[in-house]
Amino acid sequence: MEDTAVVDLAKRFVQNPLIKPKDLKPSMAGMKVECLLNPGVFRFEKKIWLLVRVAERPEQSPGYVSLPINNEAGELEILRFAEKDPDLDFSDPRVIRYRDQEYLTTMSHLRLMCSDDGKTFFEPEGYSPLFGKGPLEAYGIEDCRVVEIDRMYHLTYTMVSSYGVGVGLIQTRDWKRFERRGMIFPPHNKDCAIFENKIREKYYALHRPSSPQLGGNYIWLATSPDLVHWGHHTCIATTRKDMWDSARVGGGCSPIRTAKGWLAIYHGADENHRYCLGGLLLDLENPAIVIARSNVPIMEPTAAYELTGFFGNVVFTNGHLVNGDTIKLYYGSSDEVICGAEFSIQKIFDSFS
Repeated sequence: MEDTAVVDLAKRFVQNPLIKPKDLKPSMAGMKVECLLNPGVFRFEKKIWLLVRVAERPEQSPGYVSLPINNEAGELEILRFAEKDPDLDFSDPRVIRYRDQEYLTTMSHLRLMCSDDGKTFFEPEGYSPLFGKGPLEAYGIEDCRVVEIDRMYHLTYTMVSSYGVGVGLIQTRDWKRFERRGMIFPPHNKDCAIFENKIREKYYALHRPSSPQLGGNYIWLATSPDLVHWGHHTCIATTRKDMWDSARVGGGCSPIRTAKGWLAIYHGADENHRYCLGGLLLDLENPAIVIARSNVPIMEPTAAYELTGFFGNVVFTNGHLVNGDTIKLYYGSSDEVICGAEFSIQKIFDSFS
């Protein structure tokens, strides 16, 4: 690996982890909250809100592996496999392979939590979770980014099924009534973050298509006239050999508009599945132009809760809030707990040089 000193710029909250699986009740009897991941973040009614990905799995029986799916009738169904079945491969804690089919060991939904101080969160009454619906969300919905444009909240999230992984769009004004706009980026795609401001009368978004043969897991840019139909796709950031982001990269939340350009916080992983965070600085008028990029992470897994968990050695963000020079960033740690940290925008700029 390249011999460069890591400059971790994150000021982690002393209260970390902020939310643990034991803090939430399962969505239904017979299920267990296994892990919490990567919340979308937004302000609403003078509070800080998180849209947390909650991953559940059925209670397990000795000698068997059980997992949930939404069946064709739209109902939760529990599949059960004998551990001794030679066709079963459950070596990965996230994915089960049975014969020629892959299943997730957990099913995720999205749950709202809010806070007055940004540190202590609770589930408010009167706000329902968002669950997967239909065949394209049979394995659940994951990793939602939230952007507010013209007093409308736009949720871009990962739709998961046996058909593949794509990006869906949900819109709401009050977080009680939702309009599902369907899949806006087809498989295989995820990590979609819409810019908060139009550029030359067009909407812009980061997204992450991937290919198992040619290319790789790279960050792309797209434009849209209406947030539903996307085109003019341009690859703006690829993986870099022998660096901290050598295996895959993907966008975080909406890029931040600054005087120097659009600052996008992104995640990168190496061949050992170690996830860190870095920054991309994009041109204000043409975000396809990358002005600067982190050669070393601005945040890497170092705390105990970031090193061990459901899937350790991971820091991963979908959301943040900005106040002047300060980014208040919420992130998933080791695919298990929700944490928070603060960054100085200026210090991120300084780290580019």
